[in-house]
Amino acid sequence: MAAEMKVTGQSQEQFLLLAKSSRGAALASLIHQVLDAPGIYVFGELLDLPNVRELAESEFSPIFRLLTVFAYGTYADYLAEAANLPPLTEAQKNKLRHLSVVTLAAKIKCIPYSVLLEQLQLKNVRQLEDLVIEAVYADVLRGSLDQRNQRLEVDYSIGRDIRREELSTITRTLQEWCQGCEVVLSGIEEQVSRANQHKEQQLGLKQQIESEVANLKKTIKLLAPTSARPAKKLLRPKDSGAVRRSGLNQTSWIPGRNIMEAWKEPALALSSHFGSVGSLDNLLQTAILIV
Repeated sequence: MAAEMKVTGQSQEQFLLLAKSSRGAALASLIHQVLDAPGIYVFGELLDLPNVRELAESEFSPIFRLLTVFAYGTYADYLAEAANLPPLTEAQKNKLRHLSVVTLAAKIKCIPYSVLLEQLQLKNVRQLEDLVIEAVYADVLRGSLDQRNQRLEVDYSIGRDIRREELSTITRTLQEWCQGCEVVLSGIEEQVSRANQHKEQQLGLKQQIESEVANLKKTIKLLAPTSARPAKKLLRPKDSGAVRRSGLNQTSWIPGRNIMEAWKEPALALSSHFGSVGSLDNLLQTAILIV
């Protein structure tokens, strides 16, 4: 009577609750229903139940082995042991093929049709594409069928159950990944520190230059002679009448030359005060521009 127990429309949690209180043939029947049920692709929690593990040492060991194939294996693994395992229903075949595609997607994101046809034991591309579309609608994987290049391009796939012996490998991989992240983070922090130091140096240099320029302007204004800034309007050469009336020689005032002569003494003082800044002529030209 218990072996005939039928569960329909149940979620994985409900199957687990029923499995905890089932034994023997009833539990074997329940496992068959789990493998048939749509939307259930993870079996690790069921395998961890003590009463389920007891099946491995009982007359129902083939059903326990079949459950492990669905949890960790592929359709090719089932075919290799088919003589010692219960026969599959059509729904179970498709589910195991879906899981086989997930296993392949974990290794390669662009899976050739030829590989899928071989691994899933399908006769033609039409059957393969129908199977992939069914897996996509079941949210087992996401991707696209590239019919021109005859391949499946996978963008996402669900995770599968993990064997206990694989946990150490996963832990080591995660530790290596964390160490790599720490190295990258350390490098980023070092670059940020260098950038901040360079910024501070540039700001200090800018302030120093601004201070020196301000001091230079103040010194030039203090040393500037009055002859360098004539109060009277300069007579233009074409105003010859005005030149004759004032009694000035047209060549007696040459603005550029007279300013240079007037700045000669202050420039020497500036040169000795601020150090060598180039030729005397360059210093004089700079002083004229500043004033």
